[in-house]
Order: sequence, then C-alpha cells, then structure tokens
Amino acid sequence: MLGQPLSIPTAQPKKKRTPMMSFFSKVSWKLRLQKREPLKNAVFILAERAQDASVKKRHMAMRGLGTMACERLDKVRKYKKIVLDLLVHGLYDPVSSEVIHESVKTLTIILGKMQGKGLGSFFIDITLQARTLLDDENDSLRYSAFVLFGQLAAFAGRKWKSFFTSQVKQTQDSLLTHLQDRNPQVAKACKTTFRACSPYLRQRKEYGFQSEEDQRNPKLCRQLSHYHPELLQFFYANKIL
Repeated sequence: MLGQPLSIPTAQPKKKRTPMMSFFSKVSWKLRLQKREPLKNAVFILAERAQDASVKKRHMAMRGLGTMACERLDKVRKYKKIVLDLLVHGLYDPVSSEVIHESVKTLTIILGKMQGKGLGSFFIDITLQARTLLDDENDSLRYSAFVLFGQLAAFAGRKWKSFFTSQVKQTQDSLLTHLQDRNPQVAKACKTTFRACSPYLRQRKEYGFQSEEDQRNPKLCRQLSHYHPELLQFFYANKIL
C-alpha cells in the first residue's frame, strides 16, 4: 500500500500532526509509567499467560497473581475483577491439577486479605469447585480446598447464606470422611472447616429439613462421638445437633 498513489495526499497531514501527537504520547506514557503502568502491564501479561496453551505458563501465571496479591494487594484492588476472573478460570483448568492448586492457594490469600468483600457472583463459582476438590486425591490440593471452603463459610453473608447452606448440606459426607483423613494436616483443616460450617448445619435444622436430617444426624453423632467427642460437644453446646 505504501507504493500506491492514493497514499501520497495523506502523507503531508500526517507529517504535520506527528510532532504534537508525539509530544502528548510521550508525556502520557511517562505519567502512566510513573503511576500505574508497571502494575497494569503485569496484570495483563499474567492475563495473557493464564490463557496460554502451555500448562507451565498457566501455572506460573497463577503463581504470579499470588505473589502480586501478597505484595501489592492494595494496588491490585483496582484490577480485582480481572484477577478473580483469571483465578476462577484457573480453578476450573481442564488439564492441570497444578494450575488448579495454585489458583486455590492464591484465592485463599486474596479472600483472607479482602475478608471476602466484593466477590459478587464469583462466590458461587468458587464454592462449587472448592466443594468438589475436598475429595481430591492430592493431599496438598485437598488441604487447600478445605481452607478455602472454610473461608467461604465465614464470608457467605446474607446474600449467599441460602446457597451456601445447600452446599454444606451436600458436603457433610466429605466433612465426616476427612475428619479421619490419612493426612493429619488435611484432617486438621477439615476439623476447622467443620466448625466454620456449623452455623449452616444448625440453620438446616431450624428451617425444618426434618426428613433427611433425621436420617443424617445419627450418623453424624456416631462418628463424632467415636472420633471427635470434643467436636460433638461443641455442636451440642451450640445447639447444632
């Protein structure tokens, strides 16, 4: 196209505008570089790598988001929706458990620092996947999933109370099973999460889920009394059972 005659008439106006455009471009670039461009660039570079076909690059992207959350969370808040979206996508990675695990760990960091604020509908996506990961074969991933699920219990609030109650109802068997997990750290995390979920167990009873609750409570009581009497005592004291 540079060799075509039609391009000649437009060359002169472009040449006249170049100095002024160049000036403002340089000033704008410098201001962005000084104030927020490095972080913005980092976020979008990680966003690109998080969607790369390479598992290694996706894994490193999730780890990079975790590092960013630890070191510069106050500034990352501006890109919170982008970061959460990337982490949720990582949480559902179809191929790599390493990408999933890194996403879970980073989410626990972010949720802990943000106290669960501003999750919006991401709360549903995170909860659904965290619940499935409680029974994962990988001990480290299972541990992180219990930590994350316990955090979600604390941050559900009124908005997601009904939804999270239904999720705890479907998770009760996993909670009971992993109280005796082969990995002591996972068992400990499960116990902490069980306590965090206890208000949702109580709510089910108060709202009259009698038919299934009557069938499940005896099993719950038997297992807790045999393996964790102190946890059963906690439940009784708080009128959960």
